[in-house]
Amino acid sequence: MAPPAFATRALRPPLQPEQGAPACTTCPRRHSRVEAELAASRPGSVAASVRASPPRGVSLGFNSPPLQNKPPKAFSSLAGALRAPLFALLPRGRRRRMHDLRRRWDLGSLCRALLTRGLAAVGHSLKHVLSAIFSKIFGPLASVGNMDEKSNKLLLALVMLFLFAVIVLQYVCPGTECQLLRLQAFSSPVPDPYRSEDESSARFVPRYNFSRSDLLRKVDFDIKGDDLIVFLHIQKTGGTTFGRHLVRNIQLEQPCECRVGQKKCTCHRPGKRETWLFSRFSTGWSCGLHADWTELTSCVPAVVDGKRDARLRPSSKDRWGSSNYNSGANSPSSTKTRSTSKSGKNFHYITILRDPVSRYLSEWRHVQRGATWKASLHVCDGRPPTSEELPSCYTGDDWSGCPLKEFMDCPYNLANNRQVRMLSDLTLVGCYNLSVMPEKQRNKVLLESAKSNLKHMAFFGLTEFQRKTQYLFEKTFNMNFISPFTQYNTTRASSVEINEEIQKRIEGLNFLDMELYSYAKDLFLQRYQFMRQKEHQDARRKRQEQRKFLKGRFLQTHFLSQSQGQNQSPGQNLSQSPNSNPNQNLTQNVSQNLTQSSKPNLIQKENRGSQKQGSGQEQSDSTSNGTNDYIGSVETWR
Repeated sequence: MAPPAFATRALRPPLQPEQGAPACTTCPRRHSRVEAELAASRPGSVAASVRASPPRGVSLGFNSPPLQNKPPKAFSSLAGALRAPLFALLPRGRRRRMHDLRRRWDLGSLCRALLTRGLAAVGHSLKHVLSAIFSKIFGPLASVGNMDEKSNKLLLALVMLFLFAVIVLQYVCPGTECQLLRLQAFSSPVPDPYRSEDESSARFVPRYNFSRSDLLRKVDFDIKGDDLIVFLHIQKTGGTTFGRHLVRNIQLEQPCECRVGQKKCTCHRPGKRETWLFSRFSTGWSCGLHADWTELTSCVPAVVDGKRDARLRPSSKDRWGSSNYNSGANSPSSTKTRSTSKSGKNFHYITILRDPVSRYLSEWRHVQRGATWKASLHVCDGRPPTSEELPSCYTGDDWSGCPLKEFMDCPYNLANNRQVRMLSDLTLVGCYNLSVMPEKQRNKVLLESAKSNLKHMAFFGLTEFQRKTQYLFEKTFNMNFISPFTQYNTTRASSVEINEEIQKRIEGLNFLDMELYSYAKDLFLQRYQFMRQKEHQDARRKRQEQRKFLKGRFLQTHFLSQSQGQNQSPGQNLSQSPNSNPNQNLTQNVSQNLTQSSKPNLIQKENRGSQKQGSGQEQSDSTSNGTNDYIGSVETWR
């Protein structure tokens, strides 16, 4: 059987170039791939020399001589002659893959060679630089021994020391918030975390005039006694976040016990099984879901004292001493920041307010998701409102999916002016009965009642000023939080895009809340400025007292040295009075010096008259008494 034609052509002897003719190239346009392989296998061909040589610009070694045309070995022609027929027998796709593989191997060897050469050059340059540096620094030690060996050892020691320091630093401070890594604290001053929280101007111009007692809030909260903090939680004001801070973020002798999976925490007094906090996360909704001021002031004393009968609850007259809120909105005569139960417990009420438009939009989004607050009792004057007094805005189980227009169109929506209603005493206007007084008078009484209750509360904060709220709470109750509050500028309400017309309508529906929030913001910022100024004044007075104390010690040392220099026989004085106090001697010496200095003045006054002489003696006695008092105060400071 005769072999195929392509095999016959492959087994032919290789073609020899003519004398003086150039060698065959590997150009695919003029020769086939088989002829190119045959040409590459010849000893003197250009393709063989190109393939045998390394890539351009890369030598066989770093210190090797330039490449030379070495004579090929004897077996190269034989290997090429045997490889070419076998390569021709392969399919075309396999041959193409082999060509690609060879080309990639050449590119990888070129990259590795370049990288190795570059690293060697960098290492050589670094070695020369380090040698020059060590020769400059440790020049006098060069005569002791070999400089290169010493520099290498010293460099190795420094590298090992650096690695050991890094390992120790990671062990001591594994986190990224290590105090040792905060180098910017040494270069730049720490900014005030309470300034311009809402990106507004740091300067605040007050609009209302408040007395010092209204601005100064300092509650002597006795957590081991009978004091109780009552948190009035208004819907969608950030009260949930603040309530969690109260049970999880306060430094206490006995922290609240919060178990995983449970919303309520156990906040007992140290050494007692009584709670010091009345809130959602400590006692639950004991007075109903989101109980208002009217409900809390009548329910909390009864719950704490164990009295479940509503008839035994104290009235508003017992709480404030006066319940007459006329149209002129007279504030209560008492300026107490707490109420007291029959058992002697002191209740300190606190709350959080929010911008009315943002709070209204947030409540609408919450109702749109299915919230109803049907568990709210709305108890006022001992009874809940009837369906005629408080109609519902929806007929189904909830109001989920309601549009904003429908939410605003309901005239019985409790979201309108919710903050004023929950902070005012509803018994003053007949609770939810709108026929007791005209609407204008009712709104005025409710607003003034809410302002008065808010001003007399132990503490209130604003959602838009989280850090200032934390600062005022800490200064009011002398209780510190573990971690600082976080100001969230992006909320569900901020994601709602409304036009100017809708915003004005929301402000009109909440006109009482708008005025109350303006009043509360002014009072809040004035309290903050007052407390900050008071803090700076106390720090300045403390520094002055310290300087005064140091100055008194210096004067005491100076007078003592002068008195010892004036005494000619200090040993005799000490032997006569071994138990004498040197401070008393100092006082006597100072008074004697002052008396001697005042003698010329007394002589002049004797010439003027005996009356002036007596007054001069009284003045000298008062001066000596002042000096003795000052030195006594210095001794007290010691």
